[in-house]
Amino acid sequence: MRRIHRGVLAAVLLSASMHLSAQLTMELTDRQQALVAIAAYEAKGDIEALKNEVNNGFEAGLSVSQIKEALSHLYAYTGFPRSLNALGALQQVIRQRQEAGLTTEEGREADPLPADYDALRRGTEVQTQLCGGQPFNYTFAPQTDYYLKAHLFGDIFARNNLTFAEREIVTVSAISALEGCEPQLKAHVSGARNLGVTDAQLHELPAVLRKRVGEAEATRCQKAVASVFGEEYQAVDTVDFSVWPRGVENPYGKYFTGQSYLAEMGAVTNVTFEPGCRNNWHVHHKQVQVLICVAGRGWYQEWGKPAQQMTPGTVIAIPAEVKHWHGAARDSWFQHLTYHKDVQEGASNEWLEPVDDEWYGKLD
Repeated sequence: MRRIHRGVLAAVLLSASMHLSAQLTMELTDRQQALVAIAAYEAKGDIEALKNEVNNGFEAGLSVSQIKEALSHLYAYTGFPRSLNALGALQQVIRQRQEAGLTTEEGREADPLPADYDALRRGTEVQTQLCGGQPFNYTFAPQTDYYLKAHLFGDIFARNNLTFAEREIVTVSAISALEGCEPQLKAHVSGARNLGVTDAQLHELPAVLRKRVGEAEATRCQKAVASVFGEEYQAVDTVDFSVWPRGVENPYGKYFTGQSYLAEMGAVTNVTFEPGCRNNWHVHHKQVQVLICVAGRGWYQEWGKPAQQMTPGTVIAIPAEVKHWHGAARDSWFQHLTYHKDVQEGASNEWLEPVDDEWYGKLD
């Protein structure tokens, strides 16, 4: 029995935990899970996916008022263009549901604020609660500090058709979909605990994002949650499946170590490898295989030669009759396009033994 390298084992255990957590999500209600997906797609600007999740939200019991409030709330985090486009999509879905005779609950609007409501004072209190007992005073930009306290935490958070906890679930989910906002994401994961989101719910957010939105969004969220809770995190580089689709589970999976996926794209096939996944040694008889790395990081090796790292833009033409393998790095998803050229009569593919686990685990 081959010895499994600890790096490979860690990747396998991480992948297994991801799938298991997706199956065991119970703390977040169906409505909260719908808010997670709605917020993430609003932030991504993916209107068609957003429409689908809005419909799912209505079926899960969300009201028009709640979804409208979530999308309006997000203008403070994703900007007016994203928010307004999303609100327009919500109107389209409502109209389509009405035409189809589907029930759409209007829900209640937020209660009016008293005439003497002090947005700055109340907003400072809410921000102080969010930050765990001390307000965030942005002295470098006093006007922005005022906007945060008086408008965001004073005016917007005062609207009670979403709870504070729901607003933070929406916020964390949206920021998880924004690349380069990791400091704000960590701050809101921490703040969400102070505004009523349970630790169990925060740990479930990555699984919901992974199942309903994407790997990159889930990974950002998972990394932030681990950081806030002081938990060990196995860093994994992700890819954006909206650029190169993941496709379906690879029907040739028995010739692979780990999970891979195929997406047919006309003359080429996009192959996606989960971290640590690679195919067996194999030989293409009477044909040349071409690999074009489009995302992530992986490896290619010919028998008797050193492994060659593949990153986006790497192109490799594999001569016929050459024994070789290719696959992902231990800590990164990997995608490459592939096609065959110079195909002769009787061309075939011969699958051989798996790549040795211990040797593969030593690749950097």
